[in-house]
Amino acid sequence: MNLNQITVPSKDVPKAIEFYIKLGLELIVHTHDRYARFECNVGDATFSIHHSEDVPKGEGVLIYFEVKDVAETVSELTKKDIEIDRMPEDKSWLWKEARLKDPDGNQIIIYHAGENRKNPPWRIQ
Repeated sequence: MNLNQITVPSKDVPKAIEFYIKLGLELIVHTHDRYARFECNVGDATFSIHHSEDVPKGEGVLIYFEVKDVAETVSELTKKDIEIDRMPEDKSWLWKEARLKDPDGNQIIIYHAGENRKNPPWRIQ
């Protein structure tokens, strides 16, 4: 089984489109400000947003995008006026990550895990 795409709700699809393009995703489908799909620049996964009057409360949806260099990516994003909530830090689960939010409050985690993403020392064999 292969994960094809993740879809998250947005109250303002045009604003979300602008945000995700700044994040580095390529817009491949756009239907009348109700739905948009993006292609990730690495791998085959796609990511989409759909219009909704309600979006999750609290932490909302957590979306992880893996990059080669978290600090460099965060530097590029801040130059595009994207606010970073938590600057890059090493985590006890052997990842480096930074956190930010999309316009609807969904948490975006920019991280690098390398081999530890699928094969941490505590992986169940």
